[in-house]
Amino acid sequence: MPEARLHDGSTIAVEVHGRGPTVLLAVNPRPVEGPQAEEMRRWGADPALGRSLIDGLNDTFQVVAFDYEGHVLQAPKPDTLTPANVAGDLLAVADAAGADRFAYYGYSWLALAGLQLAIRTDRLAALVMGGFPPIDGPYAQMLRVTTATHAMASSASTRSTATTSQPSDEPPGEPDWSQVEVSLTEAQTRQFVTLYQALQGFDDRAAQAQIGCPRLCFVGAADEIDYDERWGGVHVSLAGPVIQRRAELQALGWQVQVLEGLDHTQAMQAAHVLPILRPWLVQEVAAQTDEAGGAGL
Repeated sequence: MPEARLHDGSTIAVEVHGRGPTVLLAVNPRPVEGPQAEEMRRWGADPALGRSLIDGLNDTFQVVAFDYEGHVLQAPKPDTLTPANVAGDLLAVADAAGADRFAYYGYSWLALAGLQLAIRTDRLAALVMGGFPPIDGPYAQMLRVTTATHAMASSASTRSTATTSQPSDEPPGEPDWSQVEVSLTEAQTRQFVTLYQALQGFDDRAAQAQIGCPRLCFVGAADEIDYDERWGGVHVSLAGPVIQRRAELQALGWQVQVLEGLDHTQAMQAAHVLPILRPWLVQEVAAQTDEAGGAGL
């Protein structure tokens, strides 16, 4: 199994599955098990999400899967998780897999990471952003949320494990943020403050001119998150910018998909992602492969 050396000298395991054009998936390739898996199911998440996405693509593509989110939680980068360093880390993963040119898919902040990658390299064959808008991104709101999270993690009253009082008979979905306790450390949370601080001057509209590859974005139509005062007292709209700016996004070269009725957690599940992701990648990446005579991807 190849390993990539990241900007801080740490290494991340990289799994490679299948043959064909390369697609980088910023997902955990190994199913979560035990109590953590049960907790994930309670929130409507799939403990085997990464594996499901890999299995849905690896008959046509060489899938390079790596758990970047899990890595930064295990090996925090409190002062160095900047957009440029994140993009460099993604390129290091591609290098470890021997991929000169590749497509990239990320969801939520890992979609944001893909946008930062796209404006820094010409190696992208295609970019897919799920659950984060390519324009009018909520960078200021997320700085408030992450700053509040860091403050709670830094306090002596922070609990060692996440807890919530959501009754078990409620349907799975987005958590009640008034009932969730912080389970992350000071260093784990500070790295995301570092990331969003560095993005405060980022003009995502101006950045569109720097993206040279085919691009797709999708979002759940109900992806609107309200955080109470403990978490910064902000409303984070992830669906709004995509829905309201759909025509503008399309004019900028984006294919746009809106998943009706789905929230942030629901829209990231493989059953909803693969019917969008797979045919689009086949169309866009296969077309490039044909033009290149089957080489270069």
